[in-house]
Amino acid sequence: MATHGRISYREATSADVPAMARCRSGDAVAGPADTRMAAYLEGQHHPHQALQPRTAFVALDGGVVVGYVAGHRTQRFSCDAEVQYLYVAPDHRRLGIATELLRRLLSWFQGQGAAKVCVNVDIDSPAAAPFYASHGAMRIHTYWYIWEDISSALPSS
Repeated sequence: MATHGRISYREATSADVPAMARCRSGDAVAGPADTRMAAYLEGQHHPHQALQPRTAFVALDGGVVVGYVAGHRTQRFSCDAEVQYLYVAPDHRRLGIATELLRRLLSWFQGQGAAKVCVNVDIDSPAAAPFYASHGAMRIHTYWYIWEDISSALPSS
């Protein structure tokens, strides 16, 4: 498990889904977590044009999940991969957690040979589109952003 400040990060499994849902349960604006998350991580729920493999990462503060990200390979919009979920609890926002979770997922995608990545952006979340745009994603549709090549969104080694 990697630590970044007081927050630690690790790959997640479907066993983490109850904790992932709890971190979101108090957020009336975002609403409850997707009830299909466990099935998604176990490869039993397939978003449109989703492929295997898929992964997720969690951010923990003192062992409590405060954020998560998940994604999979895809053929949607001729992309190689798609960000499925990205969430950070309100009291842990603006600490770089979403950026670190996204970086971990994009790095995983890159390790899978994916370059072009898409994400469905919640237009009701005022921070979502600016967040993805600030990380190099380009708007292609009201709800969709794409990185033509995620290497531009990752720090160089």
